[in-house]
Amino acid sequence: MIRILLAEDMNMVRGALVALLSLENDFEVVSELERGDEILDAALTVKPDIAVIDIDLPGLDGLSAATQIRERLPGCRTLMLTSLGRPGTLRRALAAEVDGYLLKDESPAELAHAIRRVVAGHRVIDSKLALAAWSGTESPLTERETEVLRLAAEGSEAKEIAGALHLSTGTVRNYLTTVVAKLNARNRVDAIRIARDAGWLV
Repeated sequence: MIRILLAEDMNMVRGALVALLSLENDFEVVSELERGDEILDAALTVKPDIAVIDIDLPGLDGLSAATQIRERLPGCRTLMLTSLGRPGTLRRALAAEVDGYLLKDESPAELAHAIRRVVAGHRVIDSKLALAAWSGTESPLTERETEVLRLAAEGSEAKEIAGALHLSTGTVRNYLTTVVAKLNARNRVDAIRIARDAGWLV
């Protein structure tokens, strides 16, 4: 029996996934969660064979949760689910050493197949995602510029970003001006859209 931890923040989607996975004779969903910061404690308690994790979760993103699992519970495999095939996200997933990466629009049969392959020790990556990553471009932004833009994308004002990153407000504004110029954006909002579409803000 393959013991599965499932983390998905949308109740209807999570319920549907649990129902679908429960139809498989060799699957048992031993934990279902809606927040990323609940995953590690639950995994340490129920010790699943695999954690199937949505990449975008409240509290803690799915990739960070997967990294925690790899460090604290190396026997548990990780399969990420995403609704967006952003090349930057896949590159980050590979860097986090997740075992599988699948689009949410795959069929239930494909998900079940992916779970079995990952538990068997194989790495599974959706072919469409792999193609997107292969053709994707690298971000022109530095790590600090990306960090500033990510906080801006979350709704933080320059003063809040400055406090979070221990910078002056003027320095933060300079970073944002540089980001807008580098991305050939019209303004900060446009820069956030461009970076998100390219998968650079994951």
